Amino acid sequence: MSYPQLLTPEEKLADAKKLLGLPRIVVICGSTRFMPEMNEADLRETKAGKIVVKPGCDMKSPHELWSDPVEAEALKVRLDDLHRAKIRLADEVLVVGDYIGDSTRAEIAYARSLGKPVRFTHPEVDPDA
Repeated sequence: MSYPQLLTPEEKLADAKKLLGLPRIVVICGSTRFMPEMNEADLRETKAGKIVVKPGCDMKSPHELWSDPVEAEALKVRLDDLHRAKIRLADEVLVVGDYIGDSTRAEIAYARSLGKPVRFTHPEVDPDA
């Protein structure tokens, strides 16, 4: 007797997105120094009919929410976890900017480990190219 294969959480999510008729979801990754470029990419991807998720905080810019160094470090950990969740949710990744730092490099590796397609606004910075 054979039993049906159980779906992985990723397969269940993909099926649910299809059943809901959701457009493709793209997550924008990159250094927050490229926030203006991320906003432009958001505009273009949205115009193309995609749901866009991207970093919501630029911790390099002063703000009262991360003015305390201890709280700022805890927030950074939470935001990194949140961004990995955005990568899991997304159908594809768009890396913005002409520089890849350690955090973005880790996000690219994570996305690729999940089998997510990764595009670059500057393909020459692809660490695997």
